[in-house]
Amino acid sequence: MSSKSVIVIGGGLAGLAAGVALADSGFRVRLFEKRPFLGGRATSYVLPNGEHVDNCQHVTFRCCTNLEDFYQRVGSAAKIKFFDCLLLLDPQGRRGELRAGLLPAPFHMLGSFLSFRPLSLSDKLSIARAMLRILWEKRKPSRPQDEAGISMLEWLERRGQTQRSIDRFWRPVLVSALSEELDRIDARYGVDVFWKAVLSNRTGYRMGVPTIPLAELYEGCRVAIEKRGGEVMLRAPVRGLRAKDGAVAAVRFEDGREETADAYVCAVPHNALPEILPESLRQDESFRNLEKLRVSPITGVHLWFDRQVMTEPFITLLETTSQWVFNKTALYAAGDNSSNSGGQYLQLVISASYDLLQKSREEIIEICLKELRHALPAAGEAKLVKATVIKEAAAIFSPEPGVDRWRPKQHTSLPNLFLAGDWTDTGWPATMEGAVRSGYLAAEAVLQKAGAPQALLQPDLPADGIVALWRKG
Repeated sequence: MSSKSVIVIGGGLAGLAAGVALADSGFRVRLFEKRPFLGGRATSYVLPNGEHVDNCQHVTFRCCTNLEDFYQRVGSAAKIKFFDCLLLLDPQGRRGELRAGLLPAPFHMLGSFLSFRPLSLSDKLSIARAMLRILWEKRKPSRPQDEAGISMLEWLERRGQTQRSIDRFWRPVLVSALSEELDRIDARYGVDVFWKAVLSNRTGYRMGVPTIPLAELYEGCRVAIEKRGGEVMLRAPVRGLRAKDGAVAAVRFEDGREETADAYVCAVPHNALPEILPESLRQDESFRNLEKLRVSPITGVHLWFDRQVMTEPFITLLETTSQWVFNKTALYAAGDNSSNSGGQYLQLVISASYDLLQKSREEIIEICLKELRHALPAAGEAKLVKATVIKEAAAIFSPEPGVDRWRPKQHTSLPNLFLAGDWTDTGWPATMEGAVRSGYLAAEAVLQKAGAPQALLQPDLPADGIVALWRKG
């Protein structure tokens, strides 16, 4: 196996997952990334003053089993801090907490749900009915599911959800998790979020947040590849693939240089892949539907204050443009990497931020600052020292209804060309978990073709408590 070589194009999570897994399996890996850093969209930048700024706050959950496995492989697991409580704040200043209590799944969050102040009793009853429907639908995974082919908004409306429950419960969770609006989310994915993270296992909802800048999370990937004889090349954009005799013969670079390997893994965004494919391959069955995958934007707003304005590590704002507020000063301090002395650095995350794409940096900051000062009175007394906005217009592929029919498998019609990316067919939407799953699946396909099959994909978090007994019944 040590004589086998693979070229990985792209140093985002999908490419890194494929590269690390193949290096662990004995392949000589050469990874080429066009940017000067690893991590792709899940990375950070360095400001002129030396401060690190994440392009957008990325989080994980205990139900993300492959992402957890990946962090273990590259030595970053200790840099993820998990939290048991999710705090939400409505425009009236009422706080609600969601956390597991003493009861087994699926009733482990019942106590905090019943006392959740932003929702009325009628809201909670409508949500409970929908949750029971999810439990019923997921009892036997092999049976047809009633969410097929419709949007999550339509699914909720069919289940008689109140407008307040949609605005203050379903939408905050799902837009943040899937980075898309409810009417553009395939209901299968929306239902899966609540099944995997909320209902089936009492720990699945626990949220993990990096305590170091995102770019630092992936330094272990370089080490994992290089210590096994591989190479990681930054600022190395691949300009094209050269095909010969029905297979990939080489990758081509700007200066005309070519590199060859036994196998090739393309781990670039779906809208960038056609640019490097030979013209003869662009209408191949594996690639011709990529243009039908739409994208969704995410905006990150970074605010530095002259004093502390919040004590919580993070908070969700309800019915506002701003969705999540992360206390980066506190989170970095937890990782012994605080870059702010005396003041406080907050990052606000706005998923599916279509309305902000045409707004100026100043307009976005004004909107978010006004909302933040309403939610956190201390922010009204603090001075805003500086601020910046990072827009990712094509942050993810949109998990719209029926999107799976356009998502290609990790293997292609070319015997030595494989695909990785959250946009490939992973069974998950566009998440970090989906990206890692795609990398593992691509690595499995490479190993299968090399005659050394190996299972890399980790199983989902198992159902526990009453759910586990009920599914066996």
